[in-house]
Amino acid sequence: MSSKTDSEASNKSHLAQYGQSGTLSYNKYLKVEEIKQLQHCLSDPPHHDEPLFIIIHQAYELWFKLILHELDEVMRQIDRDDLRRATFFMRRVVTIFKVLVAQIHILETMAPIDFLGFRSNLNPASGFQSSQFREIEFLAGLKEPRMLEFFSHEQAAHRALSARMDEPSLSDAFYSLLRRRGFDVDEIIPDVENEETKKAHEQRVSELKRIYERPDEHLDLYELAETLVDLDQQLALWRTHHVTVVERIIGFKRGTGGSEGVGYLRSTLHKRCFPDLWNVRTVIEL
Repeated sequence: MSSKTDSEASNKSHLAQYGQSGTLSYNKYLKVEEIKQLQHCLSDPPHHDEPLFIIIHQAYELWFKLILHELDEVMRQIDRDDLRRATFFMRRVVTIFKVLVAQIHILETMAPIDFLGFRSNLNPASGFQSSQFREIEFLAGLKEPRMLEFFSHEQAAHRALSARMDEPSLSDAFYSLLRRRGFDVDEIIPDVENEETKKAHEQRVSELKRIYERPDEHLDLYELAETLVDLDQQLALWRTHHVTVVERIIGFKRGTGGSEGVGYLRSTLHKRCFPDLWNVRTVIEL
């Protein structure tokens, strides 16, 4: 088949997608009809509040996809030493997370008894299994190898998480940037707690102190660092609001995936992606 014929076939396919006129519309561009077909209730008859539950979580997954898209761009800009652009996209991510924190409270409009009307149909699925949220954690620097076990039967999710596990994190990229700028900050092996690691963290805090005590002299580094703290703060706020909403709806019932429910969620509240950026605040002086 000639290239001209190939082009004609491609054009026909394009026209078929958007109708005989080939006119692009809002609904066609955003695939609105396809999106509307993706809410499949498992309760029978369908419970009134199940679409609410599904749509909120589908919306979360779309936002998670965009967050990953933006954080990947942040990584590229840091590698290029374009911190103005990196900070720009970090601020976008932080703004998205503010939406996510507010969005969770829509679930509070669902009465506990109504959630119980379809909750049993969710077993053994659980929000714990959101692979994209785990990707965000891995990319930010919270890499937990054991999390891969929960996706062993989902090839695409396991492959994506494995890639994030092996790739540098946002934390890695930030400290590599500091080393390129002449700061004495060592690489730290995650989840290893010993005297050497402790000293490495102390050294990082000491070097960050130089930036935070003279922000005007290191403005691009300071502003980027603060957006990383913003991200960490929004993650913490999301977890806090999430656990509060879950407790309000199901109390201390076990999670549908077998987790401890509220107990597990509370255990995650202390997590920090950039602990040294928090600890430096304790040591800065005039």
